Formats: sequence, C-alpha cells, structure tokens
Amino acid sequence: MQQKNTSSTSPDPGATVLTPEFLGSVSHGPGVYQMLGRREVLYVGKARDLRKRLSQYAHHSGGPHSRTAVMLSHVHRVETILTTTEKEALILEASLIKKHRPRYNVILRDDKNYPLIKVTTGEQWPRIVVTRRRTRDNSRYFGPYASTSAMRATLRLLYSMFPLRRCRTVRQRSRPCLNFQMGRCLAPCTGEVNRETYSGLVRDVLRVLEGRNTELIGELEERMRAAAAELAFEKAARYRDQIEALRKTLERQVIAADHDLDQDVFGLVRQGGSVGIAILFVRAGLITGVQSFFMADPIGMDGRILAQTILQYYTAQRQPPRELLLPHAADDTDLLAEHLAELRHGPVRLHVPQRGRRMQLMRMAASNAEQIFSEREKKKKSWEVLADSLQKKLRLRRLPQVIECLDISNLAGRQAVGSLVCFREGEKHGPGFRHYRIRLKEEPDDYAMMREVLERRMETGLRRDNLPDMLLLDGGRGQLNIGFDVLQRYNLLERIDLVAIAKEKQDEGEKLFRPGRRNPILLPSHAPALLYLMRIRDEAHRFGITMHRRLRRKETLHSRLDDLKGVGEKRKKQLLRSLGSYKRIRAASVEELAMVPGIGPGLAASIHRQLRAQPPRQDNNKGVHEP
Repeated sequence: MQQKNTSSTSPDPGATVLTPEFLGSVSHGPGVYQMLGRREVLYVGKARDLRKRLSQYAHHSGGPHSRTAVMLSHVHRVETILTTTEKEALILEASLIKKHRPRYNVILRDDKNYPLIKVTTGEQWPRIVVTRRRTRDNSRYFGPYASTSAMRATLRLLYSMFPLRRCRTVRQRSRPCLNFQMGRCLAPCTGEVNRETYSGLVRDVLRVLEGRNTELIGELEERMRAAAAELAFEKAARYRDQIEALRKTLERQVIAADHDLDQDVFGLVRQGGSVGIAILFVRAGLITGVQSFFMADPIGMDGRILAQTILQYYTAQRQPPRELLLPHAADDTDLLAEHLAELRHGPVRLHVPQRGRRMQLMRMAASNAEQIFSEREKKKKSWEVLADSLQKKLRLRRLPQVIECLDISNLAGRQAVGSLVCFREGEKHGPGFRHYRIRLKEEPDDYAMMREVLERRMETGLRRDNLPDMLLLDGGRGQLNIGFDVLQRYNLLERIDLVAIAKEKQDEGEKLFRPGRRNPILLPSHAPALLYLMRIRDEAHRFGITMHRRLRRKETLHSRLDDLKGVGEKRKKQLLRSLGSYKRIRAASVEELAMVPGIGPGLAASIHRQLRAQPPRQDNNKGVHEP
C-alpha cells in the first residue's frame, strides 16, 4: 500500500519547502521521498521514518557550500510515498532512481549487462551459447566477462576442443550438416554420437569453465597414453593438442582464491567529494573481469553510497553471485541481503573481510578503484590541451566543452533523418544524442532538412537551457550559411561557435569553414584537433545511418496485414499460420477467414472488406504481383 504526500510549491527558488506545517503532515512510517526542482527530480531517498529523515534536511548544518545544501537550494517541492514495509521502500527507491536518474543520486552510468557463457545442460543435447540474460532454465551460466576478447578466446578454445552442436534445435536429418564434415560438431541429429560420449564432452566443458583445468589435463594425459598404447596415434595427437591448449589457458588465468565460489568484490575509494567504485568478478576462484564507476559528488556517506550501488547494479537479468565482499558495511545490510536473495533465488552473503585471501581481493579491488581517478586525471589533462588547441586554431570565443554535430541522412528524400551527437569534455555524451524525423520535406533538399532540424534543436535548447558551446555541421559553405541564418534568427551567434567540416574533393583533405572567414581552415591531416572533429563527424554519420537503415528495414518488412484494423500481432500470426500467405488471405472468403482461430464472423467480414479495399501490390519486375 502506497500513499502520496506533496509539499506546497515554494514561491522563490531558494526558499525551503520543508516547513513545519509540511513536516507535521508527513508520516512516521517507512517510505520514499523525492526532492523536485522546476523540471526534474533532484534526489530520491528512502527512510524508515520519513518525518524524522526530512526533519534532518530541514535542520541541515553542513554549511552553505556543501553538496546537500546546494541540492536543497534548488528544491521547489517534496513528495513522499508511504510504503507498508522498509523493504518495499528500498525497492521503490531503486525503481525511481532508475526511472528519473536524479542529479544528486548515485547513478551507474555504465549499466549494460556483460555477456555470460551458457551451457544448456537442461537440454537433451547441450550446446554452448552466449547470452546477457540469466534465467531459471536448468542451464549452467559462467561469467560475466567484462572483456569480450577474453570471452571469445574461451569460446574458441571450447569449440575447437569439444565439438558440441551449434544449431538451435536438434531434428532428425538424413545426413549431417557441414559442421560435422569440418569436425566442428558430432552430429547428434543423425545418430553419429551416442549419449555417453556426448555427455562426457559436456562434463569436460563444464570443468574448463569452472577452472578445473589441472584436473582435466591429468585425465587427458591418461587418455593420450592409453590411445598411444593401442596405436591410435591420431586420437592420441588430438588429446595432446587439447592438453597444450589447456596449459596455455592456465598460464593466462589469474588465480584469485583457493575455492570455487562465485564472488563480486567491491572496492570504494573517495577523493574529496568524488567516489570511485570497482567491482571485481571472481568466478570459480578465477578473476574474469572488472567494472568501474565514477561518481562526481554523490550525496551520502560511504555506507549509503555502497548500498545504492548494490541496489542499482543487480537485477533479475544481472543476478548477484553467492558472496559479495565489501570494503565496509553497507546501509540496510539485512534488507539488501534479502532483496539479493530474491533476485538470485538463493542465499547471498554480504561479507566485510578482515584478513586472509579475501582481504587480498579487497586490496586488488581498491587498487582498481584508485586507478579510476588517475585515468580521469590523464583524460582531463589531455582534453585541456586539445580544447585549447581547438580554440586557438578555429578562433573560437570560448573553450568548446560541449560540442554537438548534426548530419542529415536520406535516400532520395525518403526516410530522412537528422542525427545529432554530443561530445562533452572530449567524450561521447549519450544523453545528448538525438534523432529527428524530417517533417516538412518529402523531396530531397539537404539544406531545408538541416534548417528544420536546427530550428527544432535551438527552440528546445533555449527552453531547457542546454545549448552547446560549439555546433559542428557536416558539410561545406552551404550548410554553414544555413547554420548561420538559424543562429542569427535565435540571437545565438554570440553564444554558440559555428563550424562546418567537409572534404570537397576526393584527393583533398578535410576543410573547416567558419562564419566571416573567406578561406577554409586547413589543418595537417595528423593534427589532433582535426582528428577529434573528424571523429565527432563520423559518429554523427554512423548514428544517422544506423537509424536510417532501421527505418528502411522497417518499411521493407512492413506487411499489409499491419494496416488492418482489429488485427494485432497474434491474430496476424494466426492468419498466416492457417492460410499461408497474404495472397491466400486476400483471396479467402468470409467463411474461410472466420474458421481461423481467434477470428469470429464479425471480424472476418471486416477483414474481408478491408482487404478488398486495398489496391493490388505491384512488382517492379513482373507487373501485377497479386490479383
């Protein structure tokens, strides 16, 4: 049960909204609170006692320049949601943070799921696949692999040593496929291998993935000697090659522990107000990768930050391992452990080690967390040099901390798309990437399309106050003039530096154009400033082409059945399954359509009427394709 309570809106931006009248209306029960600004959610938190927690904010004494004080100065409204239990509040808090991504909360910017290797042991003839989802299907999962190259190397080893089936399903065939002839599959579909032999290969695959290579090597050496004694030298040679491949793998593996537990090891390092977190993945005693996060200035103590990180990081798709090693106790440890156990469908232990092998892992994780700051410092210095070079060579009014680039993609005016990419301090800024469907022009006119997209971007930027320092256009003087006209119309020529980049002839290098300058700026092909601008332009081109191809593919795959009212995806499949093709569906009578499961007489008559109203499809090579 959830109940909402909202504070009154503050009359001026700096005024507090945590008035005694509002606090008096807040419950003492558990729940979630949201600090709201003018247009965004600033912070989401949970509390066992909502009134007590919000009262702490009302009497905050951390100084006017503290992170919490700055956040409170922007709060215009506070909303509370009362929950029945503290655990429900914990889950709701994580959900709201993921939904709104508040500025002052712990936000994990890299939230992708790393790949897993899955052995489908629940199937009659198991196979090896790569997946990013972990489900309860009686399969064995290994990973995650933060390094895709390491995962591919493991897959190559497994595929070469253990030729399990590659196809999705096993169906009886008259003869084996090409994989069998190439020695890449044992062809269970034609009975070329018995169940016992195949199961033995599956057991060997599991041992490799579990890190029990030494045990497997001992068995393979015995098999090799037995094969040699029987004069089966080809078989002995195969065992020899497998042993060599496994030994090379052993040399590359980093042994982390003397057990076969799956662990995630958290390292947390704070420098000033910033926090770096590294998660070390230990699977079956081996380190399989590391993932790092940087938080510029999150609100809360280390225990609170650690708890929010754990809560956000693990999901039903990215389940926790059996044990988490933490640098210190996280807030709400019992609630976290209960929530993680539900995600994993088994117990999860949160442990703070004090000595021994686990403490060595903690130091390793902390070193990785410290490395985040050194890498960011190197990037910062490199960007400062590059930004200064851009400003001097292009004679910009200000340092181009935020650069946006626009590119137009179309095919003879069709499926026209404007793609806008954003780079912030030298790095791609995903939230600033935008696609624009062209509304006004059907015929090919790049200039008109660029004008339309730029006008829409400037209107939004002025309204939301998120304009870039520099605007880069893919094109020559024509595109530059369009950009100049648009910025002049919105009085932004003094606020945004405008640059166009183009290669006008095949044998010439890139040319940079600036307003008010007659000749283009020519930089050496190896100049870092030019290479950076080319990188941004190429990213805009890639981003636009990807969307353009998606639209073309969607139009190509569009079925005329999609235009029928009252026919959704399920009914469309039933029609095709029963009648075979659009041509047969169109030729069917009302009675035949009514016999399709899920299609009654009324809908059948409607479908028949709509199909008859559709014009026959044309085939460019054969004239009329349908009656």
